[in-house]
Amino acid sequence: MGGKKSKEPTSEDMKRVGRKSAACEETLTSSDRIRKHIVMQFGYKVLSLARQHMIAPPGELWELTELQKLNLSLNCLCFLPSSVVLLENLVVLNLWGNQLTSLPPEIGQLENLKVLFAYHNHLTDVPAELGSCLKLEVLSLANNQLTSLPDSLSALTNLQKLNLSHNNIVYIPACVYAMKKLVFLHVACNRLENIAEHIQALADLKTLIMEENSIHCLPKMLCCLTKLELLNVDYNDIQNVPTEMHQLNRLGN
Repeated sequence: MGGKKSKEPTSEDMKRVGRKSAACEETLTSSDRIRKHIVMQFGYKVLSLARQHMIAPPGELWELTELQKLNLSLNCLCFLPSSVVLLENLVVLNLWGNQLTSLPPEIGQLENLKVLFAYHNHLTDVPAELGSCLKLEVLSLANNQLTSLPDSLSALTNLQKLNLSHNNIVYIPACVYAMKKLVFLHVACNRLENIAEHIQALADLKTLIMEENSIHCLPKMLCCLTKLELLNVDYNDIQNVPTEMHQLNRLGN
């Protein structure tokens, strides 16, 4: 005896399914529609809205409080709303490649933030409140129009990587010397003329990139950074080098 044949769906059945799907879609809120694009990556809830030609983030975005990683890079954002503070679980915030001229003070309330990419924008300053992001480990502010950093960033004692390259900085901001856990410091393509003796405070530095500045001499205290593995001072006007440079025996290894 043959098995019971399955019934082929009729055109009416297909229409019913289509109407049901449409009805379900209509019941979704805008935030639910965005939420459908959240993916899990390495245990984090991640949303990428990169390359969407946005001039402003969608208002519904701030309802996704579960987000841990948010990518808004390569858009046309001119400002970041203060509503970003609602994303209290953010660990990574990627803003690179926009047209931001400032960051909102409320960014300092993102207590779980560990990584902030804000390079390739038009920032002229950084809010003092960023110094309240005490868990920050990676900060890139490269390719902006910065001349310095606020003293409050001295509190970022967990910062390990800092990129300030391609700005208008004349001297390494004082707050940087308080970032004792830095292993990577990139200050190339600025307007630096000298390096303060305070550089010795960054004893854990492994990479120091200072190329394309106007540095005339290297301080003796630079030789205290015995963990340095990469030191790039190309394209400067260096006339004096400390005799103690031989102490940096990890260079080139």
